[in-house]
Amino acid sequence: MKKRAFIIVLDSAGIGSLPDAADFGDEGAHTFGHIWERRGMNIPNMLSLGIGNIEGSRMPRVKYPRAAFGRSLEITKAKDTTSGHWEMAGFPMNVPFRTYPNGFPPHIIERFEKAIGRGVLGNEVASGTEIIQRLGDEHVRTGKPIVYTSADSVFQIAAHEEVIPLEELYSLCLTAREMLVGDDLVGRVIARPFVGGNGVYTRTENRRDYALAPMEPTILDALSEKGLDVVGIGKIEDIFAHRGITTVDHTKNNPDGIEATLRFLREGKGDFVFTNLVDTDMLYGHRNDVEGYGAALEYFDAKLPDILAAMTEDDLLIITADHGCDPCYPGTDHTREYIPILALVGRGKPAEIGTRNSFADIGATVYEYLTGEKWRCGDSFLDSLI
Repeated sequence: MKKRAFIIVLDSAGIGSLPDAADFGDEGAHTFGHIWERRGMNIPNMLSLGIGNIEGSRMPRVKYPRAAFGRSLEITKAKDTTSGHWEMAGFPMNVPFRTYPNGFPPHIIERFEKAIGRGVLGNEVASGTEIIQRLGDEHVRTGKPIVYTSADSVFQIAAHEEVIPLEELYSLCLTAREMLVGDDLVGRVIARPFVGGNGVYTRTENRRDYALAPMEPTILDALSEKGLDVVGIGKIEDIFAHRGITTVDHTKNNPDGIEATLRFLREGKGDFVFTNLVDTDMLYGHRNDVEGYGAALEYFDAKLPDILAAMTEDDLLIITADHGCDPCYPGTDHTREYIPILALVGRGKPAEIGTRNSFADIGATVYEYLTGEKWRCGDSFLDSLI
């Protein structure tokens, strides 16, 4: 059977604050650990693989873990989805994206308003769920889109689906994407559609992310150039600006993303399948919903036996995250954390891979497994898996 590799990203499921977390205002953050301590979690399958054996996990260890386990630092001085995934795919950023802790400067907003032919509301650092409740009625009345940002490098545009239809909202995002480069570089422009009325609004699953293409090649580019089928599930295609991906399954939630991953496993399709499970971050981390976050991790854990059973002896599986978003921590932003790593080939074997120096070690491992070659950065831990 052919070799295949699968990365499943539990979006924002960090496992303890990084040594430089205080520089980001995140000292003491611990997404997995705080959820465990606050509500407990029924995650026997991740525990059996060894997630509790990871240094500093705050969760129970098992005597005989079934997989390789460890955690990783992030080289890129950031804590956002784009830089996390790019580094994981073999491209750490030397200079991170700009952030806008006081909102966007006048020259950006004025240029955007002129380009779209209308004014905007907001232009502040805000929680997406809170700002639509506060400004939703004015948006419905005026038709002005709501613009906001966070501690991450994002330009978010929220609009009611019946006021600014989806395709028009997506067009506004493309306009912003073209503007936010150079000295005004922003990592992602995000469409945030919502529905509702009279001060009660709910975001829909029709979110769309507009990222820049990575400035240097990633393992996705290299693998697709070698003729391998690189599959992006969830928002992966958006994170990489569609580059290096040959097959797309743009699922909108965790259950659909898990089922899509299972389908590729069972049908023997795809050479490298890269899945992002967004609900932990989008629905629960940013909303400080500890119960929802824990339940989402439990849902994934309950599906993990199906994933493991569908693997062949030549399949590599890596379960990880891209940053933290501790729902127990003050504020609603991402948190600067280690990411967990659980990795196995086939039925797996126990191995402690320690604290990795870069998310790029994950990409280097995948690339070496599929090609037998070294990637330009990162240290593969493949020897510990086979």
